[in-house]
Parts: sequence; structure tokens; C-alpha cells
Amino acid sequence: MPLAEPHDDRSSAEEPVVGAPEAGEDASTVEPEPTLPEPVRQRIVALTAAVLPGLPGDEVPVPLRRVAKFAPNRRARLGAPVIAAQLTADSLFRQRVTARVLADAGDLGAAVVEGTAPAAADPVEVAALAYLARPQGWRELIEASGEAVRAEADSAVVAELVREAEQRATRAEHDRAVARVEAEKLRDELARVREELGQLREEARQLARTLRETQARERKATELLATERGRAARAAADADAELRRARARLAEAEATAGVARASAKEARSVDDARLWLLLETIGQAAVGLRRELALDPVDTLPADFVADAFADQPGAVPAGAATRARDTDDPARLDQLLALPRAHLVVDGYNVTKRGFGEMSLEQQRKRLITGLGGIAAQTGDEVTVVFDGAERIHGLPPAPRGVRVLFSRKGETADDLIRRLVRAEPAGRPVVVISSDREVADGVRRHGAYPLGADSLLRRLARS
Repeated sequence: MPLAEPHDDRSSAEEPVVGAPEAGEDASTVEPEPTLPEPVRQRIVALTAAVLPGLPGDEVPVPLRRVAKFAPNRRARLGAPVIAAQLTADSLFRQRVTARVLADAGDLGAAVVEGTAPAAADPVEVAALAYLARPQGWRELIEASGEAVRAEADSAVVAELVREAEQRATRAEHDRAVARVEAEKLRDELARVREELGQLREEARQLARTLRETQARERKATELLATERGRAARAAADADAELRRARARLAEAEATAGVARASAKEARSVDDARLWLLLETIGQAAVGLRRELALDPVDTLPADFVADAFADQPGAVPAGAATRARDTDDPARLDQLLALPRAHLVVDGYNVTKRGFGEMSLEQQRKRLITGLGGIAAQTGDEVTVVFDGAERIHGLPPAPRGVRVLFSRKGETADDLIRRLVRAEPAGRPVVVISSDREVADGVRRHGAYPLGADSLLRRLARS
């Protein structure tokens, strides 16, 4: 078949003519394009599609520029018609493709160009290279390839026919053996059926006698059934009377239940009034206690005192603090803890930044973390403290967002020590959440009643914001 696939009549005037003369040739002396076997045509298209992306952009024809951008597995499959048409019509493009294909083919390409293709070479590959390079006698090479392909196809057909004939012979022999076995089975089955027929005839005689006896018993049963129906009618009348009495008792019970519900509702209203009065009394007592102690609102928090001076050495763990800590790696746990009233979020700064965005400089890490914590403080209204290692406070830091406290450890102290002091400074009962993937820090703050969470939980929370 020709290399280019046929087109409909509407586009035939715009497509290049198959077998057009090349530059410098006389159209009267140019032979028509040979009919290519399908495997050869597919191999030519595959070779051209493989080298197409390697050609310079100005050497690729306009219709093929979009095809050159296809993925390798789609280029030969979807662009085959356009590639075939360009190879047939554009001799200069074919020569550029041939140069790259022959370079990739190596010794086989050189042999094809010289017209001495090895006898052991694949005839399809030789024919494809001959079509592109077009050495002396290239049409004969293509014809020989077509004959080889057809011979292989004929051999495959003959082999398939032989295989099918052998399979049919095998199946026929098998069917004959099965038929012999089935015939033996049928003879045995016939003898058994004859024996069963004799037994059935005897059983039929016995069943006839049984039928006559059954009909006699049926007549007696019919008489008994009429008697029982009369008894059942009387029992149904008694049941209807009992049902009417039960319905009357049910109506009385429902009325009693309605009265009981009304009494319970009234009692519940009394209990609600007592509870409201008790809560009101407790609230007024709290207001009076605050007035009596003369407690003023405070502007500083426990963490502010830790930031200014060293706290006392830790003593005994406050009563009940151990029951506050809960070990969990659930990222949603952070949102639950931040929703608690007056929660305090303490963050191990570099432990989080080096895990989340360690490719940045330390200054960029601090800035990104502090900015993200400012968003959390604005959303939740909680107290947020971030702690960094550093003997001296780093100058030039941007102002911390509202609600975020930035602390640096003092000389001779690590950020882990400062975090533990912050936790110990908080009153028992206040929810304190510590973000650090350091196991030692998590174990230390857990003993003082804080909630330790891994750095990944905060990083995911910041990513969500």
C-alpha cells in the first residue's frame, strides 16, 4: 500500500500528491510510489516519529510541529497519517529524517545505503531504511520485504490451519471416546429404568389401595371439620367480647398515663426553677467574693513573668495535673485543644521550622512561623508563645503579631528548659498545648499537665490557614 493513507475527496486538492517528483527530477521520469506492506509502512512512521522531536524547529514542516509535541507513545499512533503524507510529498524533510535514522541504525543503515543489506537482517527494517534512504535498487528491497512478509503470513496461516486440524482431530477422538462411555452409561441406565418401572407398577397398585382408604378417611375428616367450625365460631365470638373489654381497659390506662405525664411536667418545671435559683445564687456569691477580695483585672500573664526572670526550681507536680495530659498524635486534636477556654499555645520554634521549611534561612523560618501563629491567635483568641534558642535576643526582628509572644532562651539555657518553665508557671487547670516533636520535651511537659502534640499537627494547621 502507499505510505500515505487515503483522504476523502474534499481534502484531496490540498494534500501532497503521492509520488511527486523530487527537486531536480523530471516528472515524466519519476516512477510512482511503490505499494508498501503494512508492517513496512508502520515501521517507517515509527522511525520518523522517534527522530521528529530531535529536528530543529525550522526543519519540521508546519503540519508536524504539533505532532512533535505529542508523547512518544501517542506520536506514531495519532500522527501517522500526517507523517506519512509529509514523507511522501517533502523530499527534503525525508532526507533530514533519513540522516538521523541512518545514524541511529549504525552498521545496518550503512549496509542498506551501500545496497548490501545482511541476509539475516529483519526484512521489514531493511525495507523501511531503504524507503527513507532510497539507494540504488531500493524498490527491489521493498518488494523483497513484501514477499518475505507475505511468506511469513502464509506460513503463519498454514501453521494455524495445521494446528486447528490437529485440534479438531483431537476433539473428534475425544468425542468418540466420550460417546462410547455415554453409550455404556445409557445401556446401564436403560436396565436400571426397566427395573424401576417394575417397581413403580407395584407401587401404583399399592397407591391405589391407599387412595381408596384415604378417601374414606377424608369423608370422616369432613364431618369432623364441620363440627370444629361450629366450635371455632363460638370461640371467635368469645374472643371479640374479650377484645372489647381489653380496649376499654387500654383507654383507661392511656387516660391515667396522660395525668401522670402532666404531673411529671409540672414537677420538672419546679426542678428547673430550683436549679435556676441555685445558679443565680452561686453567680451572686461569686460577684460578692470578687468584690470582697478586691481583685482587679490583670494585664500580665504567667508566661510574661517567665520571659522576664527565671522561675523557681520545679517542685511537686500540682494535684490533678497528671490527669490533664493526654497522649495523642491526631492532627485534629490541636483544633479541639485550641477551642478550650483561655488555652495557651507554646511552640518549640526551631523544632517546627526545621521540620516544615528547613530549606529557608533562620530569619525566614522565624518570620514565616511567627506570621502563621499570628493568624491562629487572631482566629482563636488564645495566648500564643513561640520559643527559640538564642543566648541573646536577636535584633532587627519584625514586630510580633497581636496575641503572639516571641521568647529567646538566655545564656546557659535551652529553648526546651524555657518551655518547661513556661508550663510550670501556668496555674493548674489551664489548658496548655506544647508543640514539639522532641520526645524529651513532650515527656517533660506532660508530667506538668500540658498537652504535647507533634510539629506536624501545627504545620498542617498552618497549611490549612
